[in-house]
Amino acid sequence: MQIPAVVTAGDRGAAKAVHGESKGYLDIGGRPLVAHVVATLQSVPEVSEIWVVGDAERLGSVLAAEPLHRALHKPVYVVPQQTNLYENAWSAYRRLLSGAGGSGRDPGPEDLDTQALYISADLPFATPQEISAFVRQACQLDCSYAVGLVTEESMAGFLPAAPGEPGIQMATFNLREGRFRQSNLHLVKPARIVNRHYIEEMYRNRFQRELGSVIALAWRLLTSERGGLGLLYYYLLMHCAGVVDRRGHRRLADVLRRFVPLARVEAGCSDLLRASFRFVVTEAGGAAIDIDNEHDYDVAKLRYAEWSKLQAGRAEQLYGALALGPGRPEGPG
Repeated sequence: MQIPAVVTAGDRGAAKAVHGESKGYLDIGGRPLVAHVVATLQSVPEVSEIWVVGDAERLGSVLAAEPLHRALHKPVYVVPQQTNLYENAWSAYRRLLSGAGGSGRDPGPEDLDTQALYISADLPFATPQEISAFVRQACQLDCSYAVGLVTEESMAGFLPAAPGEPGIQMATFNLREGRFRQSNLHLVKPARIVNRHYIEEMYRNRFQRELGSVIALAWRLLTSERGGLGLLYYYLLMHCAGVVDRRGHRRLADVLRRFVPLARVEAGCSDLLRASFRFVVTEAGGAAIDIDNEHDYDVAKLRYAEWSKLQAGRAEQLYGALALGPGRPEGPG
């Protein structure tokens, strides 16, 4: 199993700046976040090559810097960014297709099952084992679009140890099976997704906090897509459960989330995208800790060494030792 990985490091469209800097270039542990992700992917056995989308000049400098450059034993390519996340993802896909060349090409019938791992550039605590586990589980589902989830419990190590101490608390989705957060891992067969244009909007509204955007998307689901009424019901119910949960009414959120089964959300997303959609749950938790604001960045920078060590130990306990060690070349030589 060999799959190309696409690292989304663009700073246009819905991308957020943190302390006035594009997230992928924030320094943690002595190197930019995008360098952490590229280095981590070197040790994922299922990843064959890496395509990084963003500011081509800045990315070139990051990839050429030591010690990262010496650790790159898999091919790494830079793709100039477009105007938003969807265009970046599609541009990279067009280039990674067999025989595409430097300018890329549109997929043909032979490319319907060509898949790629898409991963965010701002994940300092993702581990190779967690990414590998996600890819293997997603491939077994044989779907067109698999999105990673982590459990609320798996992120507990990032919480403040006591009131007033530095920690990170991530918002979660309230579902019947538990509370989850999206893990920034996506295994996709882009050519099989009919309504690809919804992916950008789903990304923009992934935190379910901007009510106007939520209502606008819900209305389009009701009026434009098959199964619109059912989609609207579960979408708004999940949004309401998230709102009351964030306001501290956990018991009320527990009541509401009983009516939002994970399988029904999968079915709704499949209807929306007009492609088979599934969730994949991993337990290490690090791939869900992205850097979206100044507070989380400052805390992650402060506790990077401690949390990195804890995540490495947790990943090994859950999934075993790395099949491909850090910086170790693949194959003979």
